[in-house]
Amino acid sequence: MHPAPSVIVFTTLSGLGFGLLIWLGLGLPAVTGWVAFAFFAIAYALAVGGLMASTFHLGHPERAWKAFSQWRSSWLSREGVCAVASLLVMAAYGAGLVFFDTRLALLGWVGALLSLATVFTTSMIYTQMKTVPRWNTPLTPALLIAISLGGGALLAGEISAALILFPIAGVLQILWWVRGDGAFAASGTDTATATGLGSIGTVRAFEPPHTGTNYLMREMVHQVGRKHAMKLRGIAFGLGYVLPVALLLVPFSHMLALVAVLAHVAGITASRWLFFAEAEHVVGLYYGKR
Repeated sequence: MHPAPSVIVFTTLSGLGFGLLIWLGLGLPAVTGWVAFAFFAIAYALAVGGLMASTFHLGHPERAWKAFSQWRSSWLSREGVCAVASLLVMAAYGAGLVFFDTRLALLGWVGALLSLATVFTTSMIYTQMKTVPRWNTPLTPALLIAISLGGGALLAGEISAALILFPIAGVLQILWWVRGDGAFAASGTDTATATGLGSIGTVRAFEPPHTGTNYLMREMVHQVGRKHAMKLRGIAFGLGYVLPVALLLVPFSHMLALVAVLAHVAGITASRWLFFAEAEHVVGLYYGKR
């Protein structure tokens, strides 16, 4: 798929924001007053900023509210419901911490679960797409949840948890890449199965269906050379996982913590770009791109 910048921003920032909200809901760190306000401000800026970026990627952003009505069948709708619910619950929970120095533990746990559900439903939007074999695996929600929890732990200052979650996320990332590289071939989908003409002989395209680009080509078909993909994977893995862990292992300082956060965001942004650029949607078969 063509990696739209707004979608990359959404999946990166909102994952971090909701990850931080999960830890805050669990009471970690145990902050109140203006310190709590600062943590919640960061979490909401990331989460809401990501949601806004996703909304403006829609063809008709003004109709975004209609997505909430399809929660019984649409993961996109479930994501919206969970996101709004978690933001409202965490706002009430945060108000108790900031203005009354009171932690309503049950409300925090509910908010944390809703925030986790938001990350999960976001991941399922992609996981359930059988037309993109690379995404259609349980590794997708496992990876996105691990990244969200790890990034949230880093922002929350939960160093011990981050040092456990980042290696787990890094292993899942490698497994996701390795499995994904053979996913399209393993799906058994080719021009013959896509057209249903395989029973009459070898199927090949006589000529491209279009002489120029179109919406499908822009949104669903994107090719990345393997050489460039491997370089980007190295950058994503090094910045997103290795460097933050290395910085967290040395004696703590706020400057190193900031560098770790920036490195992680840059690395995850690169991995998100690859997530979409290497998607290999089956519609590419009709354009001779698979």
